[in-house]
Amino acid sequence: MKLYSLSVHYKGSTKANLLKAAYDLSSFSFFQRSSVQEFMTFTSALIVERTSQGTRASVKEQEYLCHVYVRNDNLGGVVIADTEYPQRVCFTLLEKVSKTFSKWTVLVKRRHTPSSDHLFPPQNPREADAMTKVQAELDETKIILHNTMESLLERGEKLDDLVAKSEHLGNQSKAFYKTARKQNSCCEIM
Repeated sequence: MKLYSLSVHYKGSTKANLLKAAYDLSSFSFFQRSSVQEFMTFTSALIVERTSQGTRASVKEQEYLCHVYVRNDNLGGVVIADTEYPQRVCFTLLEKVSKTFSKWTVLVKRRHTPSSDHLFPPQNPREADAMTKVQAELDETKIILHNTMESLLERGEKLDDLVAKSEHLGNQSKAFYKTARKQNSCCEIM
């Protein structure tokens, strides 16, 4: 699962203006990075331009999924990720970033600008979305429970084997006792 780009745009009447973007292009070769970044910037702007206000959408572009959210105030966000990255997590990130960016507009008026470090979300979906984190923890718990049940069943089988062996040993000791008693009865001194 990989997140490649997160960008915030203002959707104008004819064009979407890029306000801030963050990229993780480390999986591309050094010589491809600028072209890939241009492609992602262009695609993000185009998707925001074609998305109506108050809408969320996902668009497949080659081997990438572009998730877009344009708010009613024309603030739009785009996440470009691989197809394995959870869609719900992307939209949760877009909503959080849009809210945060709206708050930052007050700071921008005071000459503070948000850094790309604060804009780019964690690569691990568990860190970004509470539902994904809970689901992963439930999956881990199910695995632990399954392993515990398997070990209990194995122990039960081992206990059954021990019980059978002890019954067999008990039968053998009774037979030995009877045989020894018979043989000793002829030799008893009165």
